[in-house]
Amino acid sequence: MSFPRFAGVRFPRVRRPWRLAAEAAALLTAVVVAFPLYWMVLSAVKPAGEVQSEHPRPWTSEPSLDAFRRVFGQQDFARYFLNSLLVAGTVVVVSAVVAFLAATAVTRFRFRFRTTLLVMFLVAQMVPVEALTIPLFFLLRDAGQTVPGIGLNTLGSLILPHIAFSLPFAIWMLRGFVRAVPEALEEAAYLDGASRARFLWQILFPLVFPGLVATSVFSFISTWNDFLFAKSFIVSATENSTLPMALLVFFKDEGNDWGGIMAASTVMTVPVLVFFVLVQRRLVSGLGGAVKD
Repeated sequence: MSFPRFAGVRFPRVRRPWRLAAEAAALLTAVVVAFPLYWMVLSAVKPAGEVQSEHPRPWTSEPSLDAFRRVFGQQDFARYFLNSLLVAGTVVVVSAVVAFLAATAVTRFRFRFRTTLLVMFLVAQMVPVEALTIPLFFLLRDAGQTVPGIGLNTLGSLILPHIAFSLPFAIWMLRGFVRAVPEALEEAAYLDGASRARFLWQILFPLVFPGLVATSVFSFISTWNDFLFAKSFIVSATENSTLPMALLVFFKDEGNDWGGIMAASTVMTVPVLVFFVLVQRRLVSGLGGAVKD
């Protein structure tokens, strides 16, 4: 900590009131955001009697892992976990590649109906997902008769809709990153003998990579936490269900198993936290670039 000097004597720097108020507001916001996560983990490690107590306490003196044992002892839980990883990973990779190419096309090339195409991306983003679920159900049912891999009860029926809903936001966000790369850099690459493919993947791709990370985070979270599509499109093939469907096992007529629900929710949250930690630096620079744009 540095102190201002005056006549060889150091005095502690006094913080301004508005800065203290801003720091206090940030701390309060962090506490409010983190409290549900803390309560979820606390409920997962509480004994069954304490979870549904009429006098809940924000701590427990007898932590237990029984709820986690019930979760991991559930049949096909590991399969649901792998299905969620496969669906979310495929959506992230495919949507990132397609969005990168599409954002480059609508930014660098001039063609007819380009503005109309961009407006259509926005319109698609404005339509509520719930309003499109029933039309998508019949579309996937009919498409499955021709291409079985994307029909109902398959992982393809979850992957394709999530890619479609992730692309408009990703394209609009990446468009700003591509536009920020000077065209003079592209011309210099061509003068040095680089092909268009080499410019795309060896020069432009690393420059817009922070934006790709930012869009990938939103794609991953929306796909990982999806319950609506998983419940609607996986009708009878329970072996293709994803993690959110596994939570339904703990909702029972005779009484919900809140410890199991909180333990399963904690397990579901871990991959998201790991993903955030891995891309944290890229995410901050990516969102910063989006704000500047």
